[in-house]
Amino acid sequence: MININKEKILSSLTNHGVIAFPTETVMGLGIYYDDFLAYEKLNKIKNRPESKPYTLMLKSIDDIEKYAYLNERDRLIISKFMPGALTVLLKSKDNVADYVTHNTNVIGIRVPDFDIALNVLKIANKPLLVPSANKSGERPCLTFKEVKEIFKNEIDYLVEEDSLKSNPSTIVDLTGDDIKLIREGDIKFKDILEVIYHEN
Repeated sequence: MININKEKILSSLTNHGVIAFPTETVMGLGIYYDDFLAYEKLNKIKNRPESKPYTLMLKSIDDIEKYAYLNERDRLIISKFMPGALTVLLKSKDNVADYVTHNTNVIGIRVPDFDIALNVLKIANKPLLVPSANKSGERPCLTFKEVKEIFKNEIDYLVEEDSLKSNPSTIVDLTGDDIKLIREGDIKFKDILEVIYHEN
């Protein structure tokens, strides 16, 4: 039985808190995407440079167009590889704050393919900004015990389950005419390109 305390997740997020939970890649930290006080807290506990934006994590691929613009190519990639260990960089809509995109109007979006993470997102009932659980420059935590050890009392709630201990997600930039690889994980860039070439 997975131990997820719904009340504590909601209470933590609503009170500008930071939660931690597992994904199919690594352990993640989460805050409400539109909570600036939580955003400042997250930057502080991660020792994160201000210039590095966080990924927007959604519970369904159907929600992506609420927060970002998609074309047919983008929809094709999303239909083939998401939910899963893929983050797509897209042009953001006006309901994503400038501090989230660092005034670039570009947002990274991921929809996990992991029951625990999806349950957390459903309980939150709002998108979360979710970086990996680590201090800036250090490797991501893979287990909840590592999160406890590194962050101690800095986070407000921890789902005590482990990630699937995989590579971080593949990141592709879909904001231009050409698809750009930012980081390669278990989903290979050549497989993404192949999907596009096969369709055209």
